[in-house]
Amino acid sequence: MNPELASLVQQAEQDTRRLLRQAAEHFGLPVPRVDVRFDLRGQAAGQARLPSRGRPVIRYNAQLLLQNGPRFLQRTVPHETAHVIAYRLHGRHIRPHGPEWKAVMALFGADSRRCHDYDVSTLPRRRLTRHRYRCDCREHALTSIRHNRIVAGQVYLCRSCGQALRPLAAAEGEPA
Repeated sequence: MNPELASLVQQAEQDTRRLLRQAAEHFGLPVPRVDVRFDLRGQAAGQARLPSRGRPVIRYNAQLLLQNGPRFLQRTVPHETAHVIAYRLHGRHIRPHGPEWKAVMALFGADSRRCHDYDVSTLPRRRLTRHRYRCDCREHALTSIRHNRIVAGQVYLCRSCGQALRPLAAAEGEPA
């Protein structure tokens, strides 16, 4: 790891722990034990994983941290930390960027916009195969993720007509 990235990683970890302590003290909670990782790829800057069992995990995109340094520390670190605190306070059934999360962001003195505006033009993009499906009103292009879930038995309904999506038959077009 290059020295600049190592310094930013250390700062992000320290800032995450400081914000967790600040929120715990403010809300009268024990300080949550959270795993912090720098393994997120793609265009997302951060991600808070909140399993029903085990420790929450905050994942940061090291490439975006390196490219955006101080802005990343000011926006993304509080953003993901606020998710952990909001869910700890209010449970799993709150909206991810709802008023509970915004209140924690206000405590942190951080911007509560939900999306970053970092330049991602140089980052690799994930390409998913699309599979053709049909309902009663139109054709749909589903990613391979949803296609595999349908193959495993999950049912997806069209938001317009409410009918189950079904793969296009070979006679109707390309293989689904």
